[in-house]
Amino acid sequence: MSLRALVLVAMAVVVAVPAGAASAEPSASELTTKINKSSAELEKVVEAYNKLNEETKATKTQAGKVAYRLAPLQKKLDEAQADVGDIAVAAYQSGRLGTATALLGDSDGLLSRMAALDSLARERQTSIDTFQETREQLTADQQRLATVRAQQDAQAKELQARKKKIQADLDKLYDLRKQAYGSSTSGGSAYTGKIPSVSGKAGVAVRYAYNAIGTPYVWAAEGPDGYDCSGLTLAAWKAAGKSLPHNAAMQWDTVAHISRSQLAAGDLVFYSGLGHVALYVGGGQVIHAPTFGESVKLASVDMMTPYGYGRVR
Repeated sequence: MSLRALVLVAMAVVVAVPAGAASAEPSASELTTKINKSSAELEKVVEAYNKLNEETKATKTQAGKVAYRLAPLQKKLDEAQADVGDIAVAAYQSGRLGTATALLGDSDGLLSRMAALDSLARERQTSIDTFQETREQLTADQQRLATVRAQQDAQAKELQARKKKIQADLDKLYDLRKQAYGSSTSGGSAYTGKIPSVSGKAGVAVRYAYNAIGTPYVWAAEGPDGYDCSGLTLAAWKAAGKSLPHNAAMQWDTVAHISRSQLAAGDLVFYSGLGHVALYVGGGQVIHAPTFGESVKLASVDMMTPYGYGRVR
């Protein structure tokens, strides 16, 4: 091919490929896909953070109970040891048989009294042994709990560092949302329709969830100014007098598992391998705190493939 022909071909290629095509901006659908993927990954980290917080609270409660039991036991142990110590001192100061007579009175009942003294000492020593065994067990429990707490403190530090990473990732995520939707967050509005009438405690939880519609998603929050998914279900059932942990997987372990056909208003619906949870409100709908940048809202129970269904006990 001649030089002139090669130049013509090169010019044709330049014309065929628009300027800047190699660095074209991603489409809205591509951005949405990326946003959804990043949000799902971040939600898993948030739920892991919530789980650690729940475990730490439980460990602190256990440690408090051990300390509460250990203090009076130590006092009783000290008193018992002091009692036997007094006996030992008296026996030493009064000598063996000779001065024991002065201690115990005349010599007529000496042997029986010595036997009684020995029996008393044995009983008190038995009590001390029992106290000592119990104290050693409690001390071992306390040490074990201290070890667990130390491990969890280390995890908390790790998650604290991860929290900074989450915030940095969130900033990027919000930039993507602004690029795709023109705003980093989608504002929600309060529910103004009729709230279904549901009896009992389930009704209290359902009303709470309806009144939370429009509240922004805030990770690791349980209201009233913001919620993440498990924080919303926790708060709704807390209003009804029931306690749930702030973690979707731990809530699954707490509730009674039911079938789809048994589903009733107030039940919980779990998604994403126990990474997300919503409150069923009847009529094939749930209320949930969706994800970063969004607000609490109504959605179809089949917005995602459900993992399972649970009833608060």
